[in-house]
Amino acid sequence: DKKISATLKAALVFAGILGAGLLYGDGVITPAISVLSAVEGLEVATKAASPFVMPLTCVVLVCLFLLQHRGTKDIGKLFGPIMLIWFIAIAGFGLIQIFNEPRILLAINPFYAVDFFMRNSTHGIVVLGSVVLCITGCEALYADLGHFGKNAIRLSWLAFVCPALLCNYFGQGALLLGHPELNVNPFYGLVPRVLLYPMVGLATAATVIASQALISGAFSLTQQAAQLGLCPRMRIVHTSSDMQGQIYIPVVNYALMIACLGVVIGFKQSSGLAGAYGIAVTGTMIITSVLYFLVLINNWKWSVGKALSLVAIFIVFDVAYIIGNLFKIADGGWFPLFVAAIVAIAMTTWRKGRAELARKLIGARLPLDSFLAGVSKRKLPRVPGTAVFMTLSPEGTPPTLLHHIKHNHMLHEKVVLLSIRSIDSPNVPADERIKLDDLGQGFYRVVATYGYMQTPNVPRIMKDASPYGLLTEPMTTTFYLGRETLLTGGKSKMMRWRKAVFAFMSRNAGNPTVYFGIPANRVVELGTQIEL
Repeated sequence: DKKISATLKAALVFAGILGAGLLYGDGVITPAISVLSAVEGLEVATKAASPFVMPLTCVVLVCLFLLQHRGTKDIGKLFGPIMLIWFIAIAGFGLIQIFNEPRILLAINPFYAVDFFMRNSTHGIVVLGSVVLCITGCEALYADLGHFGKNAIRLSWLAFVCPALLCNYFGQGALLLGHPELNVNPFYGLVPRVLLYPMVGLATAATVIASQALISGAFSLTQQAAQLGLCPRMRIVHTSSDMQGQIYIPVVNYALMIACLGVVIGFKQSSGLAGAYGIAVTGTMIITSVLYFLVLINNWKWSVGKALSLVAIFIVFDVAYIIGNLFKIADGGWFPLFVAAIVAIAMTTWRKGRAELARKLIGARLPLDSFLAGVSKRKLPRVPGTAVFMTLSPEGTPPTLLHHIKHNHMLHEKVVLLSIRSIDSPNVPADERIKLDDLGQGFYRVVATYGYMQTPNVPRIMKDASPYGLLTEPMTTTFYLGRETLLTGGKSKMMRWRKAVFAFMSRNAGNPTVYFGIPANRVVELGTQIEL
């Protein structure tokens, strides 16, 4: 196995976090720019509609986010037919103009692109910052990968979506060859005036559906980040009993909604958001290419030369596009960088804080062997039922157990030390999830392993442990959770402002009872103070 140095590993984690931050930025910008640009078609139909574009966009976005809790199981049945009509429509309007100006097809010849860059040099690179908007949205294909699968996405893209987009883009070019005065909004310039209003409605529906992929992607990304220890746990609602990947996270949903509305009100026009959109997408693309290269050589065992020969093709285009977009940082491009910085600071702070907290807790733990020996000597009274003590690490004695004995001076007949760990794989099969150790004297240690796409459920874990010899009765089982109060005046290596941020995030983390699916009337919380 090829080893990755600690420095490189830290750099890769940070790159992944930065990419996640840019994807969150994309999740904010995509609904805003998509719906705004669709509604702006009303201005082509009549200038009298201009004052209503922004309010109408905000109304559509609010409705989109308020309906997220219902999931897409029912309304998703309309997505396919609507998008089918959409792509047929844009391809058809484009083909009409291509037939009118067939010389646009000469643009397929790369000579014209080379000649353009030769004659325009730096200005040509700047133009790439606008051209990139033709490919933004491709990342949404993979944001929804968990819902549809790779084969469905490949087939629909290669056989239908890509040809339809090319027809429309060539059609816009053909339109401008004959009517350069329509350069303000050539997309709606393709549409016959009698069909403008229906097309605005269809475009709005299509952009809402396209935005859904990024919103769902933000939910999935947050779930994975929480499982990997990069952000606090949050309440996760599964909106489908059939598809595990369809989830809803209220905190993320309302944060995205507020951010989207702020972006629409702040930037006012879709053209103002173009720079921000380009930076978000090209930044995500180049980080994805770098991480893909490392997956090829470290996980898939490709040779460096073979991996480089493939990834270099993507990197060349990614670098060219991101250079073209760097000129737009002052013109809105700063926004996704700002979002990425906030997300990166939050995630790295949470990761550092949890590592410091684990070091403090584990370092102060009583060895389990010593604890069990003490239990044998003290002869504590045992009461019927099962006590489940949730613990960060399977090593040592949980502080909650020691506090319980200190205050209650008794033990249950069965005592379960439960720790839940997450691994870098998306899913762990049910038959590989539970590891049970019988420690004697009625004590059991259970380690439950989950993938980053799975949400732990403690009652389910207890049920799944029964075939391994741990028989419990749900109505006589009590769950003990620790609640840490963090004091920031300690001597840990974390900077003081990071300690304050981590303490704030900890106080506002989701309720573990809800997150782990534990019945609230079976929970006892024991508090402890920890100085960072």
